[in-house]
Amino acid sequence: MPIYEYKCRGCSNEFEELVKIGETPDCPSCGGSDLEKLLSLPAVSTESSRKRTAAIARKATSEVRREQKHAQREYERNYIRDHR
Repeated sequence: MPIYEYKCRGCSNEFEELVKIGETPDCPSCGGSDLEKLLSLPAVSTESSRKRTAAIARKATSEVRREQKHAQREYERNYIRDHR
């Protein structure tokens, strides 16, 4: 069963729905059935897109590690101050 993207013409809600071929879902927001099927672009994975995604993940991981180290230092500082 493919996933399609729809936009409700009644309430302008956009949503994705896993549907059987030939079926049309109802809008989860208003229950309307006057839907427009949106054009979905397929996901393409290339060497450059994988490198870009990996770089974004490395940056996010680096920021999380920096925040964790900062929190640990603060904890240790407060622990030492409170237990002297």
